[in-house]
Amino acid sequence: MTAELHTELPVAEPDRVRRAFTALLRSERARVGFAITLRVAAAGASTAAPLLMGRMIDALAAGQGVEDVDVLALGMAAAIVLAVALTWAASYTANRVGERLSARLRERFVERVLQLPLHTAEQAGSGDLMTRTSVDVPEGGNLIRDVLPRAMVAILTALVYVVAMMFVNAILAACMVLAIPLIAIGARWYLKRARAGYLRQARAESRAGEALAATADGARTAELYRLTDARIASGDATIAGHWAANKYTLYLRSVYFLTLESSYVLPASAVLVLGGALYFNGTVSLGEVATCAVLARQVMTPLNFLLMMVERLQRGFASLARVEGVAMIDAEEAAGTTAAPADGTVELRGVTFAYPTGSDVLHDVDLRIPAGERLAVVGPSGAGKSTIARLVSGTDTPKAGRVTIGGVDVATLPLGERRGHVTLVTQEHHVFTATLRDNLTLAKPDAADAELRAALDAVGATWATDLDLELGGTAKPLDAAAAQQIALARIVLADPDVVILDEATAMLDPRAARDTERALAAVLKGRTVIGIAHRLHTAHDADRIAVVEAGRLVELGSHTELLEADGPYAGLWRSWHGTGSR
Repeated sequence: MTAELHTELPVAEPDRVRRAFTALLRSERARVGFAITLRVAAAGASTAAPLLMGRMIDALAAGQGVEDVDVLALGMAAAIVLAVALTWAASYTANRVGERLSARLRERFVERVLQLPLHTAEQAGSGDLMTRTSVDVPEGGNLIRDVLPRAMVAILTALVYVVAMMFVNAILAACMVLAIPLIAIGARWYLKRARAGYLRQARAESRAGEALAATADGARTAELYRLTDARIASGDATIAGHWAANKYTLYLRSVYFLTLESSYVLPASAVLVLGGALYFNGTVSLGEVATCAVLARQVMTPLNFLLMMVERLQRGFASLARVEGVAMIDAEEAAGTTAAPADGTVELRGVTFAYPTGSDVLHDVDLRIPAGERLAVVGPSGAGKSTIARLVSGTDTPKAGRVTIGGVDVATLPLGERRGHVTLVTQEHHVFTATLRDNLTLAKPDAADAELRAALDAVGATWATDLDLELGGTAKPLDAAAAQQIALARIVLADPDVVILDEATAMLDPRAARDTERALAAVLKGRTVIGIAHRLHTAHDADRIAVVEAGRLVELGSHTELLEADGPYAGLWRSWHGTGSR
């Protein structure tokens, strides 16, 4: 896999996003219901002030006493205080609910990402995962925590104001419909284009992150082969695509907001004009006109906010679609077989494989590894050795043929079940920012300290004497060999049926590697072990050796048998030890 071609993770359809969002809200339905009740009460209290103001105007016009006006004024003040208190309580409750739901969304996303199959993560590329983690999850959390509660507040408040207007005067309340045509046209135009626009923007951001990360990682290689200008041109093209996607969504917002601003003046103006005519006709009182004019303006405030929020809602739901898309991979992985492998027997039958960016790298491979056997896979660089390891581990699936463990197709094993039976150890290892104990118990959470120390001893980690030693980040720096020993100790603790060591000791010096391999040989006795190695002393210790050349299995046998056959393995052995050495 040499090209920078990646397959984007799926994006959930709107129906799936709605179901997931509804399920998320249901998990806090009691608190959500309480927040809505408080908001309705706050909106009701806030309508009392305009209603009382209208009565005050009518009372003054009718020449009523100052005492009556004072009572109405005190009522207005009390209504304002109550509205403020209820609004604060509703906002506080909604924010707490939003924070809880946002935290649940983040935790669920992290769990799903950590369970992604390795081949899926690799094919997606770091840009897509990075953007979903750093942009889409916060955007989705903001939707749940902030945008939706405020949108809900706006809807409820506007409804209460409209009902209050109808209570005062239904004719004047009907003036609110004048805003509908322009708003409907603008919203329909915007919504028709917004989802696709924001998904395009997110994809462009993923590609930009991927391109910039690849350029940064390969900066020295680009300089060495004089590819700097080409990488800069590639980066410029990717950024140009990102800018074009952002410019398009900006265009959508500009047209949409202009339409909204144009629609707000119509209802309030109509109330004043029609209300004035009706007042001089004697149909309505001055207080009713004033009350409806204030309420018309109050209705437009939450309505304006709600329509402005449509843009953020579109962005938020587009992000949720990308976040929920990761769950679609979980569902695919969970749809595997329920059968468990009988033992650690590994078998490849007619296996052919090709990476997405190239031609076949394995051709019709047949290989059976009995349970408990230690097999070494050797061959020239690029022959397909690591590909065999990835297929047996289930990291990749064959283009044709089957790979089974204990009679069960590896590709059909659910991810959790598969990890309990087969483990792949490569040259790339990660040490988490935590204690040594925490790094080890990832493989076996209930492991006692004695088990942890035994695992460390098994891989020759003599430096690891303190299980509470802080690792990673700014704590104790570890060299590549120490990180590799931690990874190997995890394998000892995980205790799988099949262990694949893909150059697992490559980062150790030859002497330490030899000691570690001997220790592992004792620990892994009785398990099926497939070792991918360039150091032929590893092959010497194996029960059998498989020689791979140009994606084909060309030899299979013990060290002695293959030397006597004087074929490709014998040639590799002589090259390793010097001409004529046996």
